[in-house]
Amino acid sequence: MSTQEALQLLGAYRVLDLTDEKGFLCGRILGDLGADVIKIEKSGGDTSRNIGPFYQNIPDPSKSLYWFVYNASKRGVTLDLETSDGQDIFRRLVKTADFVIESFSPGYMASLGLGYSELRKISPRLIMVAITPFGQTGPYRGYVGSDLVLSALGGLSHLCGEEDGAPLRISGVGQAYLQAGAQAAVAALMAHYDRLVSGEGTYIDISIQECLCWTTELAIPLWSANKEIFKRRGIYQKRGGPRYRRIFKCKDGYITYAVQAGRMTGPMHARLVKIMDEQGMAGDMKDVDWAKLSMSEISEEDLARWEALLDKFFAKYTKAEIQQMAVEHQLIACPVNDIEDISKYVQLEARDYWVALDHPELNAKITYPGFWFKTDKGDCGIRSRAPLVGEHNSEIYEGELGFSKEELDVLRQAGVI
Repeated sequence: MSTQEALQLLGAYRVLDLTDEKGFLCGRILGDLGADVIKIEKSGGDTSRNIGPFYQNIPDPSKSLYWFVYNASKRGVTLDLETSDGQDIFRRLVKTADFVIESFSPGYMASLGLGYSELRKISPRLIMVAITPFGQTGPYRGYVGSDLVLSALGGLSHLCGEEDGAPLRISGVGQAYLQAGAQAAVAALMAHYDRLVSGEGTYIDISIQECLCWTTELAIPLWSANKEIFKRRGIYQKRGGPRYRRIFKCKDGYITYAVQAGRMTGPMHARLVKIMDEQGMAGDMKDVDWAKLSMSEISEEDLARWEALLDKFFAKYTKAEIQQMAVEHQLIACPVNDIEDISKYVQLEARDYWVALDHPELNAKITYPGFWFKTDKGDCGIRSRAPLVGEHNSEIYEGELGFSKEELDVLRQAGVI
């Protein structure tokens, strides 16, 4: 295959997805890029189907919005890999596959006779991606690790929160798992490019902790340059003077802004002060030459007084009004959008970012976030809703592997599928 063909989307390739929530996003990304991703679950369905939130707030494994989002663009079959029949069926699927992604404990797949050393005998071009909390080697290889634990041990939590408070988790959704899933997809594509050149597959060992270590990269230059440990700052920042606030409340939410001084940014702040002065709200800020003032010259008392003036000014306006003001006067200010704002954001709508998918089983349409880039090589993005439990068993086992209905009934009764 030529390099030019390598740039095409992944419509010619198949992925067997054995992951749980630690790796769902990897398969979702490859599926959005066009690959035929087959999500493999145990016969009763993946336990992650019980993770909320749920459609219309009704707890039900068939209504998990979490499952919907991270398993869209995939087909789904059921298969018990711990049975000999299940292992034989999986080996037959591997003959048709280009990628296998899994997130079991280190050594589990090998214990079933399905480790990479065995699977590559079936398909030397196979790329296998293993996603685990701490990787396949090292003293922590056998340890389990939740999203919270991995965020902490990877250093991400140290960067989040207020300076005088405790470290924080980013959100209730597994950000550590999502970071690992995204980086696993990148690694899989890099290995795929190598395969196009060498003709051979490879094994990829993803440590979620190591993926999280990369999220601390902004703190590394601070230590390298100043031997200073990065401190949590929350809504505050410090640049050559006292801490200054970056978040202000407005009429319908919050906006970002900060008192700015100096040759580069001082004139921008001066433009806002002029607007405030026209309304009699600038106080003594109107007497300052912001281009000549240095941030290091500002006292805590002055900054607190000026931020109090900004509080009163911004409280008069909505987020949209402040954004329009910023555009018209070239101010460094913008709204802090919430989910409702983002869902109605004109820029995202103009780029057809949101995708409405039919869910016939719910008699409803659900709107999903779209893909993050566009290409003239073809469509990429969400292609189908997440599969129901065993939804494509007949399509794949009968239509592709040649099992009869009677054979599938026997396998179903035995709990293999």
